[in-house]
Amino acid sequence: MAAIDAEPATAQPQGSIARLRSMLGGLLGGSGEASLTRRLAGTIFVIRVLSAALAYFSQVLLARWMGGSDYGIYVYVWTWVLLLGSMMDFGISSSAQKIIPEYRARGEQALLRGFLSGSRWMTFAASAAVSMLLAALVRLLSPWIGADEVVPLYIGCATLPAFVLANTQDGIARSHDWMRLGLMPQFVIRQALIIGITAGMFVAGFHLGATAAMLASAAAVWIAMTGQMIALNHRLAGHIPAGPKSYDIGFWLSISLPILMVEGFYLLLSYTDVLVLQQFRSSEEVGVYFAVVKTLALVSFIHYAMSATTAHRFAEYHALGDQERLSAYVAHAIKWTFWPSLAATILLLALGKPLLWLFGPQFVVGYDIMFVAAIGLVVRAAVGPVERLLNMLGHQYVCALAYALSFVMNVVLCVALVPRFGGHGAAAATSISLVFETVLLFYIVRRRLGLHVLAFGKR
Repeated sequence: MAAIDAEPATAQPQGSIARLRSMLGGLLGGSGEASLTRRLAGTIFVIRVLSAALAYFSQVLLARWMGGSDYGIYVYVWTWVLLLGSMMDFGISSSAQKIIPEYRARGEQALLRGFLSGSRWMTFAASAAVSMLLAALVRLLSPWIGADEVVPLYIGCATLPAFVLANTQDGIARSHDWMRLGLMPQFVIRQALIIGITAGMFVAGFHLGATAAMLASAAAVWIAMTGQMIALNHRLAGHIPAGPKSYDIGFWLSISLPILMVEGFYLLLSYTDVLVLQQFRSSEEVGVYFAVVKTLALVSFIHYAMSATTAHRFAEYHALGDQERLSAYVAHAIKWTFWPSLAATILLLALGKPLLWLFGPQFVVGYDIMFVAAIGLVVRAAVGPVERLLNMLGHQYVCALAYALSFVMNVVLCVALVPRFGGHGAAAATSISLVFETVLLFYIVRRRLGLHVLAFGKR
């Protein structure tokens, strides 16, 4: 009897494993477009989650090793690097997902080769020139800048050219479906290097202040970018035959600059809360708020993963005139953005306190802020990557207008709420602005493209 009773206990786990394999096979298997998109988005999501784990670990270590004030300064400077570095490529990292598929579809190999090399030289040279101007501006304004912030800001300026070039290479790699090559150097290798370098400094007995942390971050950005460049050049050499190059910089910029406007306003919207908080509140409070933002980052990664996977296919299907295929693909992208985002939000809110405690006991006071900040992220996920859809289909200017209005709203609300409510006010301002942005994007897509872009409701 004991042996008979034991058989179901053994079979049940095996049956559960078989059902899990079947479910994963249904989600990630197959050869169709939807299956390929899920696999690529899954790859991006795994990379971003791994990156988030490394970034989270590095931020926990830095917060504990540096102390609240130095950590707040580091967060402030690094936020400027992320903001400016993401804007100084003229939008090329995103427009590559439109330009490269179009060149390939038309068989314009010379223009394709010219773009693959010329876009990188252009963005690197321009960002280097802007970085020197910014360094001069820091020197000019140094009497009015906190003494502890000046040197980290100089280091941030030196970091920008490599950061911008890495973004450009990321866009090129993703346009060829080389997701790991595009994302691993920036999001995994760079974070691992930051941890390794700062840990080495700490063990060696160096004072790990904001300056040392920025030096480690700058070294990590340059090393990761160089390795990515070598790997990308090797991959492209085996994928695209050698030959003459043509450069159509005017066309590149005509596509890229409107997209830059969209992404620029979105980035400003994303970072306004931290930057305004720095002006009105202490560095310690900035550090707590940044820890909350990092904790909720998993939700944004899902949106990012689907956006990065789908953008060049939106452009391809539109170029082919296949409206039915495009509409079905958009609906699939929205569904696979919203529901995983909702699940991730619920999980993060449930685990919020222990996750914040990892930064230090004093960071748990930010737990209430998580609920306020989560509202905007979930609402934004409900329309999926529609900003990429508008950009790829030639509606960049109206998309930029929507983001500009949302950014202005965010600035006004942050200035009104942050001085009185601190981190809670910053989170409320950002969530309200994201809800407003989502409503605008839904209306624009409905009117201009005739598509229903909510994860639920009538299609």
